[in-house]
Amino acid sequence: MGTTGSAVLTVNAGSSSLQLHLVRDGRVLGTEHSERSPDPEAAEQVVSAFLDAAPECDVVAVGHRLVHGGEAVRRPTVADDAVLAAVREYADLAPLHVPPALALVDAARRRLPGVPHVLCPDTAFHVTLPESAATYALPSEWRRRYGLRRYGFHGLSYTWALGRTAELLGRSAASLQVVLTHLGGGSSVCAVRQGRSVDTSMGFTPLEGVPMSKRSGSVDPGMLLWLLSGSRLSIEELREGLEHRSGLLGLSDGRSGDTRELVAAGDPASALALEVFVHRVSREIAAAATSLGRLDALVFTGEIGWDQPEVRDAVCRRLALLGIEPPVRTDLDTDGTISAPGAIVPVLTVRPREELQLARDTLGALGRPPESPVPS
Repeated sequence: MGTTGSAVLTVNAGSSSLQLHLVRDGRVLGTEHSERSPDPEAAEQVVSAFLDAAPECDVVAVGHRLVHGGEAVRRPTVADDAVLAAVREYADLAPLHVPPALALVDAARRRLPGVPHVLCPDTAFHVTLPESAATYALPSEWRRRYGLRRYGFHGLSYTWALGRTAELLGRSAASLQVVLTHLGGGSSVCAVRQGRSVDTSMGFTPLEGVPMSKRSGSVDPGMLLWLLSGSRLSIEELREGLEHRSGLLGLSDGRSGDTRELVAAGDPASALALEVFVHRVSREIAAAATSLGRLDALVFTGEIGWDQPEVRDAVCRRLALLGIEPPVRTDLDTDGTISAPGAIVPVLTVRPREELQLARDTLGALGRPPESPVPS
Protein backbone atom coordinates (compact mmCIF):
# COMPACT_ATOMS: atom_id res chain seq x y z
CA MET A 1 0.00 0.00 0.00
CA GLY A 2 1.50 3.38 -0.95
CA THR A 3 2.18 6.24 1.41
CA THR A 4 1.93 10.01 1.14
CA GLY A 5 5.32 10.81 2.69
CA SER A 6 7.07 10.83 6.04
CA ALA A 7 5.69 12.18 9.31
CA VAL A 8 6.43 12.48 13.01
CA LEU A 9 3.99 10.94 15.47
CA THR A 10 3.64 13.12 18.57
CA VAL A 11 2.27 11.73 21.83
CA ASN A 12 1.12 14.17 24.49
CA ALA A 13 -0.24 12.57 27.64
CA GLY A 14 -1.64 15.14 30.08
CA SER A 15 -2.85 14.57 33.60
CA SER A 16 -6.36 13.84 32.29
CA SER A 17 -6.07 13.84 28.51
CA LEU A 18 -4.28 12.34 25.53
CA GLN A 19 -3.39 13.96 22.23
CA LEU A 20 -1.92 12.11 19.27
CA HIS A 21 -0.84 13.92 16.10
CA LEU A 22 0.86 13.09 12.84
CA VAL A 23 2.96 16.08 11.77
CA ARG A 24 4.75 16.71 8.50
CA ASP A 25 6.48 19.93 7.45
CA GLY A 26 4.87 21.83 10.30
CA ARG A 27 1.36 20.70 9.41
CA VAL A 28 -0.94 18.27 11.17
CA LEU A 29 -2.07 15.34 9.00
CA GLY A 30 -4.14 13.54 11.62
CA THR A 31 -5.19 14.04 15.21
CA GLU A 32 -6.82 12.23 18.09
CA HIS A 33 -7.88 13.94 21.31
CA SER A 34 -9.28 12.22 24.36
CA GLU A 35 -10.27 13.86 27.64
CA ARG A 36 -8.76 10.96 29.57
CA SER A 37 -5.46 9.14 29.47
CA PRO A 38 -5.84 5.47 28.54
CA ASP A 39 -5.27 2.73 31.06
CA PRO A 40 -1.73 1.33 30.70
CA GLU A 41 -3.03 -1.97 29.35
CA ALA A 42 -5.06 -0.15 26.68
CA ALA A 43 -2.30 2.24 25.59
CA GLU A 44 -1.00 0.12 22.72
CA GLN A 45 -4.52 -0.40 21.38
CA VAL A 46 -5.12 3.37 21.39
CA VAL A 47 -1.89 4.09 19.51
CA SER A 48 -2.53 1.31 17.00
CA ALA A 49 -6.11 2.41 16.38
CA PHE A 50 -4.94 5.97 15.68
CA LEU A 51 -2.23 4.88 13.26
CA ASP A 52 -4.54 2.46 11.47
CA ALA A 53 -7.13 5.21 10.91
CA ALA A 54 -4.66 8.00 10.10
CA PRO A 55 -3.59 9.10 6.61
CA GLU A 56 -1.08 6.71 5.10
CA CYS A 57 2.47 7.89 5.71
CA ASP A 58 5.84 6.65 6.91
CA VAL A 59 6.33 7.44 10.61
CA VAL A 60 10.03 8.30 10.78
CA ALA A 61 10.12 9.26 14.47
CA VAL A 62 7.93 9.50 17.56
CA GLY A 63 8.09 12.48 19.92
CA HIS A 64 6.81 12.02 23.45
CA ARG A 65 6.00 14.90 25.79
CA LEU A 66 7.58 14.15 29.15
CA VAL A 67 6.40 16.52 31.86
CA HIS A 68 9.16 15.65 34.32
CA GLY A 69 12.36 13.73 33.63
CA GLY A 70 14.14 14.89 36.78
CA GLU A 71 17.89 14.93 36.31
CA ALA A 72 17.66 11.92 33.96
CA VAL A 73 16.32 13.86 30.97
CA ARG A 74 16.86 17.63 30.84
CA ARG A 75 16.77 18.00 27.04
CA PRO A 76 15.19 16.06 24.14
CA THR A 77 16.70 12.58 24.36
CA VAL A 78 16.34 9.37 22.36
CA ALA A 79 14.56 6.80 24.52
CA ASP A 80 16.17 3.44 25.20
CA ASP A 81 15.77 0.97 28.03
CA ALA A 82 18.41 2.66 30.19
CA VAL A 83 16.96 6.14 29.73
CA LEU A 84 13.44 4.96 30.51
CA ALA A 85 14.64 3.14 33.63
CA ALA A 86 16.28 6.36 34.82
CA VAL A 87 13.12 8.39 34.15
CA ARG A 88 11.01 5.94 36.15
CA GLU A 89 13.07 6.86 39.21
CA TYR A 90 11.52 10.34 39.01
CA ALA A 91 7.96 9.31 38.15
CA ASP A 92 6.64 10.17 41.61
CA LEU A 93 7.59 13.83 41.10
CA ALA A 94 4.71 14.17 38.61
CA PRO A 95 2.45 11.21 39.39
CA LEU A 96 -0.46 12.57 37.35
CA HIS A 97 1.65 12.89 34.19
CA VAL A 98 4.71 10.66 34.05
CA PRO A 99 3.24 7.15 34.59
CA PRO A 100 0.66 7.50 31.76
CA ALA A 101 3.33 9.05 29.52
CA LEU A 102 5.72 6.15 30.12
CA ALA A 103 2.94 3.64 29.46
CA LEU A 104 2.41 5.31 26.10
CA VAL A 105 6.15 5.30 25.37
CA ASP A 106 6.23 1.55 26.00
CA ALA A 107 3.15 1.02 23.85
CA ALA A 108 4.47 3.13 20.98
CA ARG A 109 7.85 1.38 21.07
CA ARG A 110 6.08 -1.96 20.75
CA ARG A 111 3.92 -0.68 17.91
CA LEU A 112 6.78 1.12 16.12
CA PRO A 113 9.97 -0.69 17.14
CA GLY A 114 11.96 0.34 14.09
CA VAL A 115 11.85 4.12 14.52
CA PRO A 116 13.51 6.38 17.10
CA HIS A 117 11.44 7.56 20.05
CA VAL A 118 12.43 10.89 21.59
CA LEU A 119 11.52 12.10 25.06
CA CYS A 120 10.91 15.87 25.04
CA PRO A 121 10.83 17.17 28.63
CA ASP A 122 8.77 20.19 29.62
CA THR A 123 11.61 21.13 31.94
CA ALA A 124 14.12 21.69 29.11
CA PHE A 125 13.04 25.27 28.49
CA HIS A 126 13.95 26.16 32.07
CA VAL A 127 17.48 24.77 32.26
CA THR A 128 18.62 28.38 31.95
CA LEU A 129 17.05 29.42 35.28
CA PRO A 130 19.63 31.37 37.28
CA GLU A 131 20.68 29.80 40.55
CA SER A 132 18.79 32.41 42.53
CA ALA A 133 15.53 31.42 40.82
CA ALA A 134 16.15 27.66 40.90
CA THR A 135 17.24 27.25 44.53
CA TYR A 136 14.88 26.57 47.44
CA ALA A 137 15.62 28.08 50.87
CA LEU A 138 15.98 24.63 52.44
CA PRO A 139 18.83 22.94 54.32
CA SER A 140 21.74 22.42 51.94
CA GLU A 141 22.06 18.76 52.91
CA TRP A 142 18.45 18.19 51.78
CA ARG A 143 19.09 19.93 48.49
CA ARG A 144 22.21 17.85 47.83
CA ARG A 145 20.81 14.52 48.98
CA TYR A 146 17.45 14.71 47.25
CA GLY A 147 18.22 17.00 44.32
CA LEU A 148 15.72 19.60 45.50
CA ARG A 149 15.51 22.49 43.03
CA ARG A 150 13.01 24.32 40.88
CA TYR A 151 12.60 22.70 37.45
CA GLY A 152 9.70 24.58 35.84
CA PHE A 153 7.21 23.12 33.37
CA HIS A 154 5.09 23.87 30.26
CA GLY A 155 8.37 24.25 28.38
CA LEU A 156 7.08 22.97 25.04
CA SER A 157 4.22 25.45 25.18
CA TYR A 158 6.54 28.31 26.12
CA THR A 159 9.06 27.48 23.40
CA TRP A 160 6.32 27.62 20.77
CA ALA A 161 4.72 30.77 22.20
CA LEU A 162 8.07 32.58 22.37
CA GLY A 163 8.81 31.77 18.73
CA ARG A 164 5.40 32.95 17.60
CA THR A 165 5.69 36.11 19.71
CA ALA A 166 9.00 36.95 18.05
CA GLU A 167 7.43 36.48 14.61
CA LEU A 168 4.37 38.58 15.47
CA LEU A 169 6.48 41.42 16.88
CA GLY A 170 8.99 41.24 14.04
CA ARG A 171 11.91 40.71 16.40
CA SER A 172 14.30 37.92 17.32
CA ALA A 173 13.48 35.83 20.37
CA ALA A 174 16.96 36.59 21.71
CA SER A 175 16.11 40.30 21.84
CA LEU A 176 12.88 39.96 23.79
CA GLN A 177 12.03 40.41 27.46
CA VAL A 178 8.51 39.05 27.96
CA VAL A 179 6.22 37.38 30.45
CA LEU A 180 4.43 34.30 29.16
CA THR A 181 1.54 32.62 30.93
CA HIS A 182 0.20 29.18 30.09
CA LEU A 183 -3.32 28.90 31.49
CA GLY A 184 -5.15 25.60 31.18
CA GLY A 185 -5.80 22.47 33.20
CA GLY A 186 -2.34 23.18 34.56
CA SER A 187 -1.23 26.81 34.73
CA SER A 188 2.03 28.66 35.15
CA VAL A 189 3.86 31.92 34.45
CA CYS A 190 7.34 32.38 32.99
CA ALA A 191 9.70 35.34 32.60
CA VAL A 192 11.92 35.25 29.49
CA ARG A 193 14.92 37.50 29.04
CA GLN A 194 16.86 37.38 25.76
CA GLY A 195 15.25 34.09 24.81
CA ARG A 196 16.04 32.37 28.12
CA SER A 197 13.74 31.40 30.97
CA VAL A 198 14.82 33.35 34.05
CA ASP A 199 11.90 32.70 36.39
CA THR A 200 8.77 30.55 36.51
CA SER A 201 5.96 29.82 38.94
CA MET A 202 6.14 26.01 38.96
CA GLY A 203 9.00 24.37 40.81
CA PHE A 204 10.12 20.90 41.91
CA THR A 205 6.76 19.52 40.79
CA PRO A 206 3.82 20.76 38.68
CA LEU A 207 1.88 21.34 41.91
CA GLU A 208 3.57 24.65 42.78
CA GLY A 209 2.40 28.07 41.60
CA VAL A 210 -1.03 29.40 40.70
CA PRO A 211 -4.28 27.50 41.37
CA MET A 212 -5.18 25.20 38.50
CA SER A 213 -8.23 23.28 37.37
CA LYS A 214 -8.03 20.68 40.14
CA ARG A 215 -4.57 21.26 41.62
CA SER A 216 -4.05 23.61 44.53
CA GLY A 217 -0.97 25.50 43.43
CA SER A 218 1.17 26.93 46.22
CA VAL A 219 -0.25 26.81 49.75
CA ASP A 220 1.29 27.42 53.17
CA PRO A 221 3.51 24.40 53.99
CA GLY A 222 2.84 25.02 57.68
CA MET A 223 -0.86 24.41 57.01
CA LEU A 224 -0.02 21.11 55.30
CA LEU A 225 2.14 20.04 58.26
CA TRP A 226 -0.74 20.89 60.58
CA LEU A 227 -3.17 18.82 58.48
CA LEU A 228 -0.78 15.86 58.64
CA SER A 229 -0.44 16.09 62.40
CA GLY A 230 -2.94 14.88 64.95
CA SER A 231 -4.49 12.32 62.58
CA ARG A 232 -6.36 15.04 60.68
CA LEU A 233 -5.39 13.76 57.22
CA SER A 234 -3.26 10.88 55.98
CA ILE A 235 -0.55 11.52 53.37
CA GLU A 236 -2.75 9.76 50.82
CA GLU A 237 -5.75 11.94 51.64
CA LEU A 238 -3.62 15.06 51.46
CA ARG A 239 -2.14 14.10 48.08
CA GLU A 240 -5.55 13.23 46.63
CA GLY A 241 -7.06 16.49 47.84
CA LEU A 242 -4.21 18.69 46.57
CA GLU A 243 -4.05 17.03 43.16
CA HIS A 244 -7.68 16.20 42.39
CA ARG A 245 -10.09 18.29 44.51
CA SER A 246 -8.42 21.68 44.87
CA GLY A 247 -7.85 24.62 42.51
CA LEU A 248 -10.90 25.96 40.69
CA LEU A 249 -12.86 22.83 41.55
CA GLY A 250 -12.26 23.23 45.26
CA LEU A 251 -12.77 26.98 45.24
CA SER A 252 -16.14 26.60 43.48
CA ASP A 253 -17.33 24.12 46.11
CA GLY A 254 -17.04 21.24 43.65
CA ARG A 255 -19.02 22.87 40.83
CA SER A 256 -16.33 22.80 38.12
CA GLY A 257 -12.64 23.12 37.32
CA ASP A 258 -13.49 24.67 33.94
CA THR A 259 -13.36 28.47 33.76
CA ARG A 260 -15.96 28.53 30.98
CA GLU A 261 -18.50 26.81 33.20
CA LEU A 262 -17.62 29.04 36.14
CA VAL A 263 -18.10 32.21 34.05
CA ALA A 264 -21.51 30.94 32.93
CA ALA A 265 -22.59 29.83 36.42
CA GLY A 266 -22.46 33.23 38.10
CA ASP A 267 -23.06 31.91 41.65
CA PRO A 268 -20.95 33.25 44.57
CA ALA A 269 -18.67 30.21 44.83
CA SER A 270 -17.93 30.25 41.09
CA ALA A 271 -17.29 33.99 41.21
CA LEU A 272 -14.87 33.53 44.11
CA ALA A 273 -13.03 30.78 42.24
CA LEU A 274 -12.50 33.08 39.26
CA GLU A 275 -11.48 36.00 41.48
CA VAL A 276 -8.87 33.92 43.31
CA PHE A 277 -7.53 32.50 40.05
CA VAL A 278 -7.24 35.94 38.42
CA HIS A 279 -5.65 37.41 41.56
CA ARG A 280 -3.00 34.70 41.76
CA VAL A 281 -2.20 34.72 38.03
CA SER A 282 -1.84 38.51 37.94
CA ARG A 283 0.31 38.42 41.07
CA GLU A 284 2.64 35.85 39.49
CA ILE A 285 2.87 37.92 36.29
CA ALA A 286 3.83 41.00 38.29
CA ALA A 287 6.41 39.00 40.26
CA ALA A 288 7.87 37.49 37.08
CA ALA A 289 8.31 40.97 35.60
CA THR A 290 10.80 41.81 38.37
CA SER A 291 13.24 39.40 36.69
CA LEU A 292 13.25 41.59 33.55
CA GLY A 293 14.83 44.91 32.71
CA ARG A 294 11.77 45.95 30.72
CA LEU A 295 8.52 44.36 29.55
CA ASP A 296 8.22 43.99 25.78
CA ALA A 297 4.98 41.99 25.85
CA LEU A 298 2.59 39.91 27.92
CA VAL A 299 1.64 36.67 26.16
CA PHE A 300 -1.30 34.38 26.96
CA THR A 301 -1.33 30.76 25.81
CA GLY A 302 -2.84 27.45 26.95
CA GLU A 303 -6.51 26.58 26.55
CA ILE A 304 -7.74 29.28 28.93
CA GLY A 305 -5.19 31.84 27.77
CA TRP A 306 -6.13 31.24 24.14
CA ASP A 307 -9.93 31.15 24.22
CA GLN A 308 -11.15 32.68 27.49
CA PRO A 309 -11.34 36.46 26.92
CA GLU A 310 -13.04 37.08 30.27
CA VAL A 311 -10.02 35.71 32.13
CA ARG A 312 -7.52 37.61 29.97
CA ASP A 313 -9.42 40.86 30.52
CA ALA A 314 -9.65 40.39 34.29
CA VAL A 315 -5.94 39.59 34.60
CA CYS A 316 -4.89 42.59 32.52
CA ARG A 317 -7.08 44.97 34.55
CA ARG A 318 -4.98 44.13 37.61
CA LEU A 319 -1.69 44.96 35.88
CA ALA A 320 -2.03 48.68 35.17
CA LEU A 321 1.04 49.29 37.34
CA LEU A 322 3.08 47.49 34.65
CA GLY A 323 1.61 49.64 31.87
CA ILE A 324 -0.75 46.87 30.75
CA GLU A 325 -4.21 47.85 29.54
CA PRO A 326 -7.28 45.63 29.08
CA PRO A 327 -7.42 43.90 25.68
CA VAL A 328 -9.60 45.49 23.02
CA ARG A 329 -9.95 42.41 20.84
CA THR A 330 -11.70 39.19 21.87
CA ASP A 331 -12.53 37.65 18.50
CA LEU A 332 -9.13 36.51 17.25
CA ASP A 333 -9.07 33.12 15.56
CA THR A 334 -5.34 33.37 14.83
CA ASP A 335 -2.32 34.29 16.92
CA GLY A 336 -2.01 38.03 17.34
CA THR A 337 -2.06 41.21 19.37
CA ILE A 338 -5.22 41.81 21.41
CA SER A 339 -4.19 45.13 22.99
CA ALA A 340 -4.94 48.53 21.51
CA PRO A 341 -2.64 49.84 18.76
CA GLY A 342 0.20 51.78 20.33
CA ALA A 343 -0.19 50.12 23.75
CA ILE A 344 2.82 50.64 26.02
CA VAL A 345 2.98 46.88 26.60
CA PRO A 346 1.52 44.75 23.79
CA VAL A 347 -0.68 41.89 24.93
CA LEU A 348 -0.71 38.85 22.66
CA THR A 349 -2.49 35.54 22.57
CA VAL A 350 -0.92 32.45 21.00
CA ARG A 351 -2.73 29.21 20.32
CA PRO A 352 -1.01 26.31 22.12
CA ARG A 353 0.66 24.06 19.55
CA GLU A 354 2.69 21.62 21.61
CA GLU A 355 2.37 19.00 18.88
CA LEU A 356 4.29 21.16 16.41
CA GLN A 357 7.01 21.95 18.95
CA LEU A 358 7.22 18.26 19.82
CA ALA A 359 7.82 17.41 16.17
CA ARG A 360 10.49 20.11 15.85
CA ASP A 361 12.31 19.05 19.01
CA THR A 362 12.13 15.40 18.00
CA LEU A 363 13.74 16.04 14.63
CA GLY A 364 16.28 18.33 16.25
CA ALA A 365 17.34 15.63 18.71
CA LEU A 366 17.89 13.30 15.76
CA GLY A 367 20.05 15.83 13.92
CA ARG A 368 17.49 16.39 11.19
CA PRO A 369 16.41 19.80 9.90
CA PRO A 370 13.62 21.17 12.11
CA GLU A 371 10.29 21.90 10.51
CA SER A 372 9.33 25.51 10.00
CA PRO A 373 6.57 26.83 12.27
CA VAL A 374 3.24 27.34 10.58
CA PRO A 375 1.30 30.41 11.78
CA SER A 376 -1.83 29.46 13.67
